[in-house]
Amino acid sequence: MKRQHLGLYAIALAILIVGSAFAGVPLPTMLVGLLVLACPLMMMFMMGGHGGHGGHGGSDEQHHDQHSSGRS
Repeated sequence: MKRQHLGLYAIALAILIVGSAFAGVPLPTMLVGLLVLACPLMMMFMMGGHGGHGGHGGSDEQHHDQHSSGRS
């Protein structure tokens, strides 16, 4: 996840909350929905800096698998 998109995500979340309030969704239901969304959102924020690696021909795991597959 790129930091340049954080503002758009915040705006989308605010629109979702305000839209839900105007649609008559009760506050406890919105809070449960936010709790359900908390896990994937935290994962996006925590793992956002780990993407974009690679392009170096292969990973250590592939290298390990190639060596271990030759043994019986």
